[in-house]
Amino acid sequence: MAAFKELLGKTLEKIERVGDEELHFFCTDGSHYKMYHEQDCCESVTIEDIVGNLNDLIGKPLTMAEEVSNSDDPVGEEHFPESYTWTYYKLATVGAYVTIRWFGESNGYYSEAVDFVRVKEG
Repeated sequence: MAAFKELLGKTLEKIERVGDEELHFFCTDGSHYKMYHEQDCCESVTIEDIVGNLNDLIGKPLTMAEEVSNSDDPVGEEHFPESYTWTYYKLATVGAYVTIRWFGESNGYYSEAVDFVRVKEG
């Protein structure tokens, strides 16, 4: 499993979104990363929101690649799962800033984490 901070300093040439379940990051050095969650029985982990335009990150070196998570009460939720995790991924270049917010919920026995893997070495 790759660390999200591996993107720091890399230049993105393309970002592909697959529904609310996956993001693919293609870098100019030939590397390819995938952000997703391997779903299991009693859990759900999806992209809840993206603030900013992912395309604004294309073509400039990333100056920020940061992951932050918490388990605060989900604001505005009508139901409260037994366990939940918010995970924020912050990406920036000179002139662009994007936050990707994932929301994971489960019965407390399953993972709510987002997976970030290197698909191809650059």
